[in-house]
Amino acid sequence: MLQGKKIILGITGSIAAYKTAILTRLLVKEGAEVQVIMTEDAKEFITPLTLSTLSNNPVLSIFSNKETGEWNNHVDLGIWADLLLIAPASANTLGKCANGICDNLLLATYLSAKCPVAFAPAMDLDMYKHPTTLSNIKKLESFGNKIIEAESGELASGLEGQGRMQEPEVLVEEIKKILDLKKKFKGKKVVITAGPTHEAIDPVRFVGNHSSGKMGYALAEEFASEGAEVTLISGPSSLKAPQNLSEFISVKSAQDMYEKADQAYTNSDIAIFAAAVADYRPKTVAKEKIKKKENGMTIDMEKTVDIAKSLGQKKKSNQINIGFALETENEEQNAQKKLENKNFDLVVLNSLRDEKAAFGHDTNKVKIYSSDGLVEESPLLSKKEVAKIILHQVYNLSN
Repeated sequence: MLQGKKIILGITGSIAAYKTAILTRLLVKEGAEVQVIMTEDAKEFITPLTLSTLSNNPVLSIFSNKETGEWNNHVDLGIWADLLLIAPASANTLGKCANGICDNLLLATYLSAKCPVAFAPAMDLDMYKHPTTLSNIKKLESFGNKIIEAESGELASGLEGQGRMQEPEVLVEEIKKILDLKKKFKGKKVVITAGPTHEAIDPVRFVGNHSSGKMGYALAEEFASEGAEVTLISGPSSLKAPQNLSEFISVKSAQDMYEKADQAYTNSDIAIFAAAVADYRPKTVAKEKIKKKENGMTIDMEKTVDIAKSLGQKKKSNQINIGFALETENEEQNAQKKLENKNFDLVVLNSLRDEKAAFGHDTNKVKIYSSDGLVEESPLLSKKEVAKIILHQVYNLSN
């Protein structure tokens, strides 16, 4: 089953485009969410109305609608998808993708894709065996793309030979294999801290912050969906634990979180410190509720353990550490300091200056830094989409 999988089906100008109606229907029956992107030439072979009806989504083909002002954002599409399948893939589109030519929405989405990409070529046998086509296919494979080879049989030209796009039923099975085999973190052990910590003042009061845990939980969900064995260590949060975790550990204080993270870190491949750990805690915790006093109250505070820094000192050469920096001033400098001070490989910068980003929101806007400087900057996106961007950068580091 492909339940919940998001698939972009790119259709190019080929007689085999007629098969995409059946392919779309089969993908939807398998539980996938299908977004069709057509080139203008593809419309000569099958109508957008047919594919829109079968996919339950509007068919996209242009960057913007001048009449409505609506914008089809290829970057968002590239982040959204779990798989981009270009079927049929004409010789023209294969050549453009292989050489980075970008003159339509489908090609722009291909160049923006953070997910696995597969091509199902379809063309006449002489075109399929031409040295330029073979070279383009080899080049696309070298980029990590999957080529679902054309089958042999009767072609539209009346000739017989290799060039027929695989049947829709075969393509569905290939998609299932790709989504399983292409899981980026299969077998990797990932530790993620999330949410706030609560540092007790007395039995009913605590020192904490406004973190909801949404970013850490989104990261845990994305890494688990990519085959990782995820241990999520969460401070107090109202969120439900994501499915498919290897382990979910609930904690309250910074000390609790440190002890659990320390245990899990030793055998981890990747550690992501997304929790907003309280920097200070009361030196002493009252055993009874502190009564209100007329002249106010003073609480002596002490620093909590710096979880990321402490574990960063134990980091092995084969481990990857990712940190977060929530800043309000000197943002870039403060974020980059953490790279060295805490032995991070990447640091993800949040700014409280950005509306609807960071604490409590369903959306986020980040800048990702490595020791070489800014690696990637996102617009305001859902935290799930931001998690995919971070996952992609971690994947680049690990390969």
